[in-house]
Amino acid sequence: MIIIKHTNELKPNELVEIFKQRTAVFVVEQNCPYPEVDDDDFNDLHVCLVENGNLQAYARIIDKKTHITFGRVLVVKKFRGSGLGKEIVAATLKEITQRFPNVKIRIQAQTYLQDFYSSFGFKTISETYLEDGIPHIDMILK
Repeated sequence: MIIIKHTNELKPNELVEIFKQRTAVFVVEQNCPYPEVDDDDFNDLHVCLVENGNLQAYARIIDKKTHITFGRVLVVKKFRGSGLGKEIVAATLKEITQRFPNVKIRIQAQTYLQDFYSSFGFKTISETYLEDGIPHIDMILK
């Protein structure tokens, strides 16, 4: 089941689980010490794929005013390999197009995911650069 909530609608246990899983993936697994929880978290939309009370996949949507972005896309380790990555991105894009029609969608993607995001129609618009020591590219949905 896809659940989409603004930060202030999340229950404390939901927010803790989101932060726990994001830290597990983006700090621990990727061995990348950086401030994973940031000021954007005060005003995000959180897209959660939940089954039987367990968070399986997640993404956050951020309104940058000039464009919409999404990130922190993850599939919880024990649920990987079953297509949930595509499912969470599809749900995120659907929510963005419903809430923010005709607004440009721009993302920062880890370079190894370029083909994955290209499958949704994203085009690369930058050279590779390092973000917190990890190669990234900017992509836009046209």
